[in-house]
Amino acid sequence: MAVKFDVKETERKPAIDLYDLVAELFPINRSLTGSGVRKTLGIVARHIGLEINEIKSGTAVLDWHVPMEWNIRGGSITTLDGRVLVDFASSNLHVLAYSKPVRGVFTRAELERHIHTLPDQPDLIPYRTGYYADDWGFCLPHNLWQSMNDEVYHVEIDSDLSPGSLTFGEFFVPGEAGDEVLLSCHVCHPSLANDNLSGIALMTALAVRQARQKRRLGYRFLFLPATIGAIIWLARNEPVLVNVKHGLVLTCLGDSGRFHYKRSRKSAAIDQAIAHVLRHSGFSHEIMPFNPYGYDERQFCSPGFNLPVGCLMRSVHGTFPEYHTSADNLDFVKAEALDQSYSVIETLLDLLDANCTYQRVEGRGEPQLGRRGLYRAIAGEREVGGATQMDLLWFLNLADGNHSLLKMAIRADIPFARLESSARIALDAGLVTRVPNDQKRIE
Repeated sequence: MAVKFDVKETERKPAIDLYDLVAELFPINRSLTGSGVRKTLGIVARHIGLEINEIKSGTAVLDWHVPMEWNIRGGSITTLDGRVLVDFASSNLHVLAYSKPVRGVFTRAELERHIHTLPDQPDLIPYRTGYYADDWGFCLPHNLWQSMNDEVYHVEIDSDLSPGSLTFGEFFVPGEAGDEVLLSCHVCHPSLANDNLSGIALMTALAVRQARQKRRLGYRFLFLPATIGAIIWLARNEPVLVNVKHGLVLTCLGDSGRFHYKRSRKSAAIDQAIAHVLRHSGFSHEIMPFNPYGYDERQFCSPGFNLPVGCLMRSVHGTFPEYHTSADNLDFVKAEALDQSYSVIETLLDLLDANCTYQRVEGRGEPQLGRRGLYRAIAGEREVGGATQMDLLWFLNLADGNHSLLKMAIRADIPFARLESSARIALDAGLVTRVPNDQKRIE
């Protein structure tokens, strides 16, 4: 039987509790490198056979070099009489990521050059980074900074930048064919629940799902520090990139906003597939054109690689007030939204895996359905195996060896799963044959 397509009505659940995994990962401090990334990947590895890779600091990768490893144990701003005003222990957003160590007494004017606030959101802590800046800094609510009127403060950041490595995770489940689906998320943000952790949780659950079922395609799951992680993976895997036929970057999928999909750089089957899934999902959504700003789709789609990789989000990065602030917390993400996102993506993966091409055994004229038990008195209203008679007629008409099931579904404006049911019915009845993958490329 074909899988149920309507993701609003689906009762299929992820193998792990998505919200619980987000909550478990939330307190961990993460950055481009360091112990927090390793701890995060270690938790993911409890669920899947994750391969954890370490790339030495200083390694040349395309136009980049792997940065020094950064680890932090604490950071604070205190008054000279010992009152703690800012403490990394209370929020790992308080210290500028990749801050070099500092300890001393600074005047307020000296400290101000190292302070980051959000005047328009005065109660929130911003998330800021200084990966390659050779600097240090603190992030704090603007109202707190405005209330700090002492002439001098004691400042300490207990961190180190030293030779080490950059860590990323990879999990590959092979399929019957050599073609692959690439899925990627970033693992370099600290306590930001939507922009980071929603992608990690969904990727983990989807990896568990795909590993448990029979697959036509292979599935490659990448848990990468943003930008440099994708560049490293691409540079190290150029020989296998030809196998990547579909790709998706997952981010910001835990809030209650409408779905947004950013297309790949080139017109690709993944763009058509996700647009079709969202169209028939019942969820509000928007399809966006490619642009070279955003997440790691811009690395996968850089001109020398130009892979068919898009980006799926709910609220778009930089457009919602919680983005890169302390408001992107466990109250902002919703268990229902995470489950909806999971349903959309698993429906997409089922589509990609089932998207085959068929050809009529006898294409001249319409086959006689009655003597095969396929005819219904009220055509188009009674269902056969989840497909209506009109679905079956569309399938039989377009099964010419040139239309994949996805192309059929788009042309007929019929949910993919009903065309897949029609294909199974026609195949069982001996009306069609499946075109071998090596004979007809599926797109």
